[in-house]
Amino acid sequence: MSALLLTLTPVVPLLMVAALAVPALRATVLRLLWVAPLPGLACALFAYDAAPFVVYARVRLMLALDGSSALLLGAASVLWCAASVYAQCYMAKDGLARFAGWWLPTMAGSLGVFVAGDLIGFYLVYALASLPAWGLVVHDRTARAWNAGATYILLTVLGEAALLAAFALLAAFSPGSTLAIADVLPHLADAPLRDVTIGLLILGFGLKAGLVPLHVWLPLAHPAAPMPASAVLSGAIIKAGVIGLIRFLPAEVTPVGWGEALVVIGFVTAFWGVGMGVTQRNPKTVLAYSSVSQMGVVAAAIGMGIAGGIATTPTSAAYYAVHHVLAKGALFLAVGVAAKSGGAARAWVILPAVLLALGFGGMPLTGGWLAKEAVKAELGSGLVGMLSALSAAGSTLLMLHFARRLAAGFAVEERARPPLELLLPWLAMAAAAVVLPWALFDVAGGSLDAVLSAASMRKALWPVLVGLALLGALAWLGDRVPEVPGGDVLLVGRRLLRLAAPVAPALERAEAVLRAWPAAGLALLALVLALGLAMAHVP
Repeated sequence: MSALLLTLTPVVPLLMVAALAVPALRATVLRLLWVAPLPGLACALFAYDAAPFVVYARVRLMLALDGSSALLLGAASVLWCAASVYAQCYMAKDGLARFAGWWLPTMAGSLGVFVAGDLIGFYLVYALASLPAWGLVVHDRTARAWNAGATYILLTVLGEAALLAAFALLAAFSPGSTLAIADVLPHLADAPLRDVTIGLLILGFGLKAGLVPLHVWLPLAHPAAPMPASAVLSGAIIKAGVIGLIRFLPAEVTPVGWGEALVVIGFVTAFWGVGMGVTQRNPKTVLAYSSVSQMGVVAAAIGMGIAGGIATTPTSAAYYAVHHVLAKGALFLAVGVAAKSGGAARAWVILPAVLLALGFGGMPLTGGWLAKEAVKAELGSGLVGMLSALSAAGSTLLMLHFARRLAAGFAVEERARPPLELLLPWLAMAAAAVVLPWALFDVAGGSLDAVLSAASMRKALWPVLVGLALLGALAWLGDRVPEVPGGDVLLVGRRLLRLAAPVAPALERAEAVLRAWPAAGLALLALVLALGLAMAHVP
């Protein structure tokens, strides 16, 4: 049964893509989009810690599910299911079939990364989680969407190339014939090009997770993409980068210096996301920068786990990311519901959204509070503890700013009410974001008895109060705070390009080539397949 569930997790969405091509089946597939992630949810529940399953021995494709992957797979499956129901209504008059043609393969890759057990399989599903998502970003076919899509695919190709090189080095330095991740990684510590390999891994996975300065695709893609696509881009797809950092940088083989570097990158990302986010006016862009900030905290926790040799870090970091999957997915769906709500109805959307938003600052008794308690061993003391508390205060400020923009962001009729098909999946995600962190806290190695103390809650409350005070200052400044265009560091890049005018024609030709993303994507997949076939014939 475990082998079947592991296999069906990425295969069912792909089978549904194929069924879309059959006119007689298309309407049925579109009605059943929400079914596609259910095998992933069942896998997370019933195939946890199952023995690795070899799918195809000749090319050494293997499926496996460990504890941290199971946590993220379950949460991502819940989000994909709710967002699929949401998309059926939200996209009903805007090319749902075309949207589903990109949605389903992206889902297959997004869920597949959590069950892939070997280098080749992981790379294939990772590429599948990345390349088809371009179609989600550009779905509206506006100038903004095309611009965001071009940036997204350029950076995606860079990340895929970095991972391809890293995986080739991992395979080359492994003395055995197996390409199972669990068998290859122990040899990383003594590999001749160890630091190059680790640097490439951080580049590839950090780009997907949105770490500064590789985060620029997030604040561009989220406002451009349709609402359900934004929810999974921020909630689920960037977790491919998180699980990559967790699985490919274990503390046992990763030098302490790289862990410390990841801590620095993480906190720079956390504060950068807050600083850029509070200048934004679009609620979706604010949420995008919040995701950047939160992934910085996850990276810092992983880095501290590496530097301190903390064995529980993979599970605690995954648990922290689970809360982000659920709460951020719910908040993106809330934006779409608020856009369809007027008068008192919008107030009933904003109130639960505020409660979910405060969780990112660690408001006591929220899921976000439990998430921060889960990474206390990594981020709970010393200088990193202070930085973590300050980032929590910044997150509180940023998410309250989001609530303000959500309340002011849409002009609809006073009596407007959201369709039930949008309301129900949003409410389901909001409930999941509240309930599941409590249900999973013990599974993640935490103890509710230890955290449910007055002292613990008082300590968690002060960053929230600081964030509230900062909101007052931000409100006083009002529109005097200039809005930084999404993609921030791209502005610096564009200015540098102006200085490089003599080589601008060559750069433009290179960009035009890379914008032909199907060719680039197929080339990458062809490269990895060729690599896999070559490795399969290594004696």
